Amino acid sequence: MSEVEKVEAAKLNPAVFFSASGIIVLLLIYTSFMPEQAGSFFKTLQSLLVDNGGWFYILTVAILFITVVFLGLSRYGEIKLGPDHSTPDYTDITWFSMLFSAGMGIGLMFFGVAEPVMHFLAPPVGDAGTVEAAREAMRITFFHWGLHAWAIYAIVALILAFFSYRHGLPLTLRSALYPLIGEKIYGPIGHAVDVFAVIGTVFGIATSLGYGVLQMNTGLNYLFGIPVDTLSQSLLILAVMSLAAVSVATGLDKGIRRLSELNMSLAVLLMLLVLVLGSTVFLLQAMIQNAGAYLSDIISATFNLYAYKKTDWIGGWTIFYWAWWLAWAPFVGLFIARVSRGRSIRQFVIGVLFVPVGFSMIWFTVFGNSAIDMILNQGLSSLGDQVSSDVSLALFVFLNQFPFGSVLSGIAIVMVIIFFVTSADSGALVTNMLCSNGRDDTPMWQRMYWVVAIGLIAVILLIVGGLGALQTMTIASAMPFSIVLLMTTYGLIKALRVDIAKRDSLLSNVYPVPSENGDSSWKDRLHNIVDYPSRSAVGRYIQTVVSSAFNDVAKELKEQDLIVEVENEKDLDRIRLIVRHGEEIDFIYEVRSRSHLRPEFTQEEIPSDEMDESAHYYRAEIHLREGGQDYDVMGWSKTAIINDIIDHYHKHMHFLHVLR
Repeated sequence: MSEVEKVEAAKLNPAVFFSASGIIVLLLIYTSFMPEQAGSFFKTLQSLLVDNGGWFYILTVAILFITVVFLGLSRYGEIKLGPDHSTPDYTDITWFSMLFSAGMGIGLMFFGVAEPVMHFLAPPVGDAGTVEAAREAMRITFFHWGLHAWAIYAIVALILAFFSYRHGLPLTLRSALYPLIGEKIYGPIGHAVDVFAVIGTVFGIATSLGYGVLQMNTGLNYLFGIPVDTLSQSLLILAVMSLAAVSVATGLDKGIRRLSELNMSLAVLLMLLVLVLGSTVFLLQAMIQNAGAYLSDIISATFNLYAYKKTDWIGGWTIFYWAWWLAWAPFVGLFIARVSRGRSIRQFVIGVLFVPVGFSMIWFTVFGNSAIDMILNQGLSSLGDQVSSDVSLALFVFLNQFPFGSVLSGIAIVMVIIFFVTSADSGALVTNMLCSNGRDDTPMWQRMYWVVAIGLIAVILLIVGGLGALQTMTIASAMPFSIVLLMTTYGLIKALRVDIAKRDSLLSNVYPVPSENGDSSWKDRLHNIVDYPSRSAVGRYIQTVVSSAFNDVAKELKEQDLIVEVENEKDLDRIRLIVRHGEEIDFIYEVRSRSHLRPEFTQEEIPSDEMDESAHYYRAEIHLREGGQDYDVMGWSKTAIINDIIDHYHKHMHFLHVLR
């Protein structure tokens, strides 16, 4: 892609940007001026969906969970989210930190103590406040925050990353529909899908920010006596969004990455301090038992609708969670896709599904089991009363029971703030990408626009009301999205089958045929292997032997009435042969110069004009549509190159035959 094309691709998509902005303003006016009416309407809609469609939410999440596990364990797991030669953009630790911070880091701060205690005090079955209720509380909490939640995020991220990095589609939600509607994703349907994702992301972040400042305000009041009022909360939102603006301005690799790594470090520190200062042996025992109970009951819990026991509990908890994760999936899934390029599907599934879940299990055990132990065995019933009366205060009341409680609460406040900053800046990043054809290298004003918009919406709703209405609306949007998600999941599997068929067609090794030069051919190849060619030598080879071979093949194919193009990028030392196949998949065969580190034992003399490249040598490597094939053709004869092209073209035609 040329520089001009890159600039064009990074420009605003007016159809998405202005449509989304207009709808957001209308919904904001509606929920602000008529909060009670809006709240009543959306609650009625949500109740209707839960009462009549709860079974569909349960079934959808079960299908997505099973699909993600299957993709990770099957042959599909070998496929990379990117070309075959691609490597991950981020280290494992950085990757885990970013996806965890954007996914549900703030939720662990808010519910780490509160949810286990609430289930302990009001279980769906059995008596409250008992040992059995304690075990059930931890099992339910693990279930709500475990594999199913991350499977929802993972499948959306997989769909987007696969079609974007593997097939060159925009990194926006519209690309998920490509298996269903093809090129129509670039029309009104695609625009509508991206608008839907923008609205869900903006309102999801804004409502979470609005509710989240309640916890920040409560914690600061508990520690420093700062008043709990609208002014304090508005100033906190302003502070959070100012930090988010700085993070967005510095970019993904600096702002979001560094904040995520910092918060992950603080989370581990706080968890270890609570573990060491609390009932260490009990918590370690509980950790193992909780994990075993969760895994042993995962199948029955997945499909449990309490159909034989009339209760509103599942609608208020499990289905609410499934709908909330589904509503957030476009935002979190797109962000995870953005930071996951270069990993295989198996690496991706292990990283997204099991690492965050493992950390969440440890977190809920350390905080939730400690809180239940205080109530059940240490007689601290006041903790349960305070959790029941004010969930936002639960964490700080809990931490105050430990030595150095003020220090622990101070760390928690910093974590809450940073988690909200990372959620806000990653939300602004994702929204900007949705409005800019999947690009994040956009003008500064576009990135700042969404930071300001999210903060402004949160402040307005906090002052005039309407947070509850918009949160309910966001959750209600999970129903139509879940239907689309099931269809696109099917489309992903179909596309993966095509990719596997292509991989199978390339399994056989490729060997050059003997050239017309007889003995000199193998001597030339051996000379290139031993001498480690320079860039100029490889460039000359590509522009002479390879170029001549490409032109001869192109001429012959054109005589067969095929549409053939030869693209010669001399400045990049690469040449590409493209055979067009209409609506079927085109054949692409490319030879490009690639740099590699020179082995230390080589003693080749380096020309004076190439001394700066003395640490490297170059190979003429083959790249197909699927990416680099990791073999070198430098020194091959023209006939050998032609036969290699024909060999790959033969495999490509067989691949198309299998698909028909």
